[in-house]
Amino acid sequence: MTGLWSRRYLVLRRVTQLGILLVFFGSLHWGWKVAGSPVLRGDLSASTLVGLVPLADPLAALQILATRHVPDSSVLLGALVVVLFYGVVGGRVFCSWVCPINPVADLAAWMRRKLGWKGTLRLDRRVRDWVLGLTLVLSAWTGLAAFEWISPIGMVHRSVIFGMGVGWIGAAAIFLFDLLVDRQGWCGHLCPLGAFYGLLGRAAQIRVAFDATTCTRCGDCLAVCPEPHVLNFEHAGAAGLVVSGDCTNCGRCTPICPEGSLGFAWRARVRRPPTDLQIPRARRAS
Repeated sequence: MTGLWSRRYLVLRRVTQLGILLVFFGSLHWGWKVAGSPVLRGDLSASTLVGLVPLADPLAALQILATRHVPDSSVLLGALVVVLFYGVVGGRVFCSWVCPINPVADLAAWMRRKLGWKGTLRLDRRVRDWVLGLTLVLSAWTGLAAFEWISPIGMVHRSVIFGMGVGWIGAAAIFLFDLLVDRQGWCGHLCPLGAFYGLLGRAAQIRVAFDATTCTRCGDCLAVCPEPHVLNFEHAGAAGLVVSGDCTNCGRCTPICPEGSLGFAWRARVRRPPTDLQIPRARRAS
């Protein structure tokens, strides 16, 4: 399948990412309001939706708690709202549908494919779990929310919304790192926020369902997936869905599958295959 329809989730992701930035920007600079309140006030760390619904980065709240300070009740409530939301739609949906760094990483990955560049380093994906732990340790040790001070995610978002130029330096650094050093180096191997949402994503209710009986193991999905290790056909075949919390629900794999073996579904409605079903090994993407 080719053309725009096969790229529908990519288009929807870009519309969503730009739309969120536009609503933040319009609320601040153009006075967009609902019932007299800004549509979105704040940034990705902490904001308020239409003056009523608090939203907060749960990792930022954890860092504040690690400093032995108690955040404002609105921040705690906002973090709970965000956790419940991503607990349903998939933790790392933030990474592929909301995060302003995602288009930068995707552009670097596209250029790597065009240039045939393999990179110079292969980082272990577990590094980001260590970075997540280190973030909380440093927050407790320094008394400051450690990642919030250096987060390129927050920097880029504030650069767009508030006109702070330092974020573009962070975006350029991630682009060059992903292009020259390791594919999806920041998002897939270093980002502690991605690691946090990966843990949350294990319980997500919207998943990529997998029909092992129709899949021919052609490897097309592995070639386009930014986190190809999540497409473990043996595990997915046994469960009837992609079980890894690292899946970003980006949707790249679903339209490209020639057999239609992959598609979004509610976890509770996914039927497990028979226990005696033999799952052949997948061919790895080159």
